[in-house]
Amino acid sequence: MVVAAADVPLQSSVSAAAFSSRRSMVRPALPVAPHEFFHRIPAAPRETTKKTPAAAAEGGELLRLSDLERVCYLGEGACGEVTKVRHRRTGAVFALKTAHYAGPSGAAADEEAEALRRSAGSPHVVRCHAVLGAAADAPAYVLELMDAGTLGGVLGRRGGRGVPERALAEVAARCLQGLAHVHSRGVAHLDLRPDNLLANSRGDVKIGDFSVSRVLYGRAGERRRVSVAVGSPMYLSPERFEPDAHAGPRGAIAADIWGFGVTVLELFLGRRPFLAPGVRPSFEKLRQAICDGEPLSALGSAAASPELRGFLDACLQKDPRRRATVAQLLAHPFVARRHVDESRRALRELIAETLEE
Repeated sequence: MVVAAADVPLQSSVSAAAFSSRRSMVRPALPVAPHEFFHRIPAAPRETTKKTPAAAAEGGELLRLSDLERVCYLGEGACGEVTKVRHRRTGAVFALKTAHYAGPSGAAADEEAEALRRSAGSPHVVRCHAVLGAAADAPAYVLELMDAGTLGGVLGRRGGRGVPERALAEVAARCLQGLAHVHSRGVAHLDLRPDNLLANSRGDVKIGDFSVSRVLYGRAGERRRVSVAVGSPMYLSPERFEPDAHAGPRGAIAADIWGFGVTVLELFLGRRPFLAPGVRPSFEKLRQAICDGEPLSALGSAAASPELRGFLDACLQKDPRRRATVAQLLAHPFVARRHVDESRRALRELIAETLEE
């Protein structure tokens, strides 16, 4: 399996006050000459079989689905089922996602495969080793196995207790570093939520599941307007509730920031922020809560630090033009002034505790 590279400690001299005063003046940064990124990315995995690092080390044979034996079921979402598999000869273990799509699968499979291809290369994004099967069929993605599951699962195993701020700051830092990479490659994730952030027992957290992601730039660097009326309603920003909502690169990236902010808020609270406990509202009531309510009201009297409140406020601006950029959030005191070693230790210990329960 892939061992994630060590994070670079984040440091900043930006104060909370300076961040607040400058936030509204800076617009989300777009990739510079996005077509320049593409020649450094491996060719899209369109073939039926493909070498994997584990197999190549053992002689370089091609990987086939028949080479993988099922170990156990891991989970299922709207766009696919995930199982743990083992390579029969080498013993290497992977997560195998067998995709299924609501409509014609060809275009959706192409978009997901291209998003995975462009997003490759970051220690904060789950690695895709191979895509097996034709796009017109149900493609199978051979993915890096994250043995602690999703952060949604971690939260569930904590029984309603949220993630302490020290560990949460590390989660935020790693997710933001992954987002910075994904966005720089011209991809919007569009479904950031605890169930799509994966963890392992080493304390790594990585972005996964690009089922509804959108590619924002064409091969020649031309900007695309993409549908953003996709993803889980709980994490949609207000503008994504508009009928047939579309956005260019800047708007799609801003949509990711909102989803990330809701995710951080949920992890802190230990529950979904726009729901009364035990209530599952209709789509319309959820839309009203998000579009007409005050996002930070979910914090109530929770003992959140001023740094965390300011960080969430920067993410959850209803006007997408006022939301902080990834770069600004990485420089925010909640992330940049965390004690890196202590935060990493807190996250690793929290994940380990949930695996022991």
